[in-house]
Amino acid sequence: MQASLFLIPVTIGDTDQRKVLPGYNREIILGINHFIVENIRTARRFLKKTDPSIVIDRLTFYELNKHTPAEQVAGYLAPLERGEHVGVISEAGCPAVADPGADVVAIAQRKGYRVVPLVGPSSVIMALMASGFNGQNFAFQGYLPVGAAERAERIRQLEARIYAEGQTQLFIETPYRNNTLAEEIVRLCRPSTRLCIASDITCDDESIQTKPVREWIGKLPDLNKKPTIFLLYK
Repeated sequence: MQASLFLIPVTIGDTDQRKVLPGYNREIILGINHFIVENIRTARRFLKKTDPSIVIDRLTFYELNKHTPAEQVAGYLAPLERGEHVGVISEAGCPAVADPGADVVAIAQRKGYRVVPLVGPSSVIMALMASGFNGQNFAFQGYLPVGAAERAERIRQLEARIYAEGQTQLFIETPYRNNTLAEEIVRLCRPSTRLCIASDITCDDESIQTKPVREWIGKLPDLNKKPTIFLLYK
């Protein structure tokens, strides 16, 4: 097989891998000795759960996060030049989606290396699937601004787009700020605008609920420290 950069999905939470990851992924992982990871400790744990026979000390790990210099990232792809596979592992879900892995994928594409995305859970797509919102015209906005005034303005802009363009809007927040964001959405949006709150997707306490904003008032769930996707639609 041609030397490839494999994008390796991981579980979103503490979920049995057999529920969300194909067995084929394990076969690919067993053929890789070089991994670009967001966090070495959690990547090691994931690989051991994938197959206990993996000898972690024989593997090479390159850490990739928002602080990694671009010139250093390019060097992580050196094994591909030698004909060896490289795997990318993020903290949760699919690499390169709301994830620093996108940087190394962009470099690989520019250099003409083969990039192979493996099948796995994407909270963004799964939330959209279960929301009942427009799945043919949607936009994932990533994180909204941290500043209160800027964030409020952004929420108003996104709500305007769902009415003007019929486009579903998806966005996320740092888990410890989820409750604040949910309260702002309910305060700022029209009572008839529909809000879907999808948390802990694929986990035992998964919750995906869609209601008009007026029905969320006073009934918002506690989302503190829970991985959550917010979706807005008319």
